[in-house]
Amino acid sequence: MRFSGWKQNAAVRWGLLLLFVLLFYLSMAPHLLPKTYDIELGKRSVRDIEAPKQLKDDKATIQAQEQAADRVQDIYSIVALHSENLLDKLFTRMEQLNQDDQVTDANKVAIYRSEIPQMYNDYVDQFARTNAGNGSYNQTLLDEMAKTVKEQAYRIPEETYYKLPQLTSDQLTEMRQVGLGIVRKLTSDPLSDAETARTKVAELVNASSLSERKTREIVQELARYAIMPNRFYDKQATSDARVQAKENTPEVIIKQGDIIVQKGEMISQDVYDRLSGFGLLQDKRTYWPNLGLLLMSVLFMLVIYSYLEKSSGLWKGGKTGYNNSQLMMLLLVFVLNLAAMHIARLTQTEAVPYVGYLAPTAMGAMLIALLLDAPLAIVSTFLFALAGSVIFNTEPNRIFDFNYGFVTAVVSFAAIFAIHRASHRSTILKAGIMVSLFGSASVVSLLLLQSELPQRTDMILPVAFTFASGLLTAILVIGLMPFFEVSFGILSALKLVELSNPNHPLLRKLLTETPGTYHHSVMVGNLSEAAAEAIGADGLLCRVGSFYHDIGKTKRPSYFIENQTNIENPHDKIDPKLSKSIIIAHARDGVEMQKAHNIPKPIRDIAEQHHGTTFLKYFYYKALKQAEEAGVEPDFTEDDFRYPGPRAQSKEAAIVGIADCVEAAVRSLRNPTMEQIETMIAKIIKGRLEDGQLDECDLTMKELDKIAQTLKETVIGIFHSRIEYPEDAKQKERPA
Repeated sequence: MRFSGWKQNAAVRWGLLLLFVLLFYLSMAPHLLPKTYDIELGKRSVRDIEAPKQLKDDKATIQAQEQAADRVQDIYSIVALHSENLLDKLFTRMEQLNQDDQVTDANKVAIYRSEIPQMYNDYVDQFARTNAGNGSYNQTLLDEMAKTVKEQAYRIPEETYYKLPQLTSDQLTEMRQVGLGIVRKLTSDPLSDAETARTKVAELVNASSLSERKTREIVQELARYAIMPNRFYDKQATSDARVQAKENTPEVIIKQGDIIVQKGEMISQDVYDRLSGFGLLQDKRTYWPNLGLLLMSVLFMLVIYSYLEKSSGLWKGGKTGYNNSQLMMLLLVFVLNLAAMHIARLTQTEAVPYVGYLAPTAMGAMLIALLLDAPLAIVSTFLFALAGSVIFNTEPNRIFDFNYGFVTAVVSFAAIFAIHRASHRSTILKAGIMVSLFGSASVVSLLLLQSELPQRTDMILPVAFTFASGLLTAILVIGLMPFFEVSFGILSALKLVELSNPNHPLLRKLLTETPGTYHHSVMVGNLSEAAAEAIGADGLLCRVGSFYHDIGKTKRPSYFIENQTNIENPHDKIDPKLSKSIIIAHARDGVEMQKAHNIPKPIRDIAEQHHGTTFLKYFYYKALKQAEEAGVEPDFTEDDFRYPGPRAQSKEAAIVGIADCVEAAVRSLRNPTMEQIETMIAKIIKGRLEDGQLDECDLTMKELDKIAQTLKETVIGIFHSRIEYPEDAKQKERPA
């Protein structure tokens, strides 16, 4: 294969592949790499700094938890001591002791002075032990209760002890009822300070049924003695409540996009630590994410490279390969598609993420399918889906949002299969509608897979945006196609179909001024298209190229045999050298006319190369005969009677050249037979091979055999009315 120019230059090729790496890196960097800033402690920030991702603020969370714990007030619990039981035990002891005649009053006084305070403490300790064992109260509360109750114990006056032995059973019985009632009443409410209740004892005793002054005084002292506080500080409950308050305090979350440092704000140690936690400080930046993204970008590029390498060999050019021009066009398509994604991403927020569905993500796949080929578009769809998953991801704790990747893949595949073999611009619009329908269906499937159905608005809007995306994709593709066709000289199927319209000025000129050439061109188109498709070349390009390959004959139509109807051949009266010049000029004239009408270069190349450097034998031998007749030495050589070329550079140009010779040769036969046609086609192809006309294109011998066979079958189909098969000839001879 011949390498020439920048389109096949290896340095340009690797430069373009490196640009692919750079494109993928820059496209995903804003979403995968946090920004870093040159921040110094103690100085003011020169810009607003946003949080690059969602992150828990540990320090602020701890501070909020401490504040929540501080707001929890001390908890006081009620402990039902039943102080009246202590008083009841005391009255029982007094009844026993006062009825014992063996004990003197003095001893009784001593006993009361010793037992009564001890009875108080024993009652409290016994209550604490009992309730600690059955788990009614926590031990911390019982310890606090015992301590507080003992601290608030009432000291009975000394003179009261001397009065107790004097009390009779009747007096004790009456006093018991009154005392128990008073203690029960005063301790029924929460009581933190026993002294508060003790101040009310005298009033209640005076209002009681006791009539004797002595019994009233004694009951007052005994009731004050029995009254205990029942509301105590519960340290454990308070601690548990504060722990619970901390646990219930929500984490302080800095959301993605929140301003964490305002312009002009002083960089304190807390702010500096927060920036460090986000990885926003240049001096503490880690380069591992950059390396990871670079490696991912290289892998993306290798997907493209691997496909191009395996696609009939990289950089072959033509239909079966890709040159640097096509690689550059592919790069531009990727740039446009990723740019469209980023533009849509600007309108996307965490609250309204489904705006991303409006992005025309199928545009790239559709353009590649139209301008290059469908398999490459399928490979590119894989990359677009991954890139879309990164670009449209709004979740801070993940790299890919495969919802968008799934939708991108679905709409891209729908576009590729809908646009396959497109022949009219309206096909693009139809493909856009298919993108809308399949995209909407994919979004609905994702919504229905959620654990709970979203609100009606949250279901309608994503579907509406996706549907609009398909129509936007079609509009953009229709608008961009002419740009690519003109800038890169791309002959898409759509462009070729447009150029084949008989109303094109050049074709109309060909039809009206040279009808013979027009008919010849149509026949060559039929032959070349069939031959090209047989070997996998671009049949449509061959057909349209055939329509234009002899357009230069319109400048001097009467000098070409197919247009000489009822007129003499002007070549019979002019010098062979002039005839040669006129004949040869039609290729050059055709190229100039096509340039004036902006006909794409591949079609111009066919017009320029379809004769290659073939030899004009007829005029050469005519000139040679005239020289001999004049008795002069020829002043020319065979090279002077050759087309200037160049030789066919592509399979399509070579096929059109062969078909052109075949059609003209078969037309010259009056009653061609199958054997004549087969022999003539083989002779034409062999002649071109031996003359070196096929040395600069990629046709193989196997492909030439297929071309010969296809041309034979097509010619037989076209000229079937003229062909006289051997069997038919014999049948005709018998009646004669």
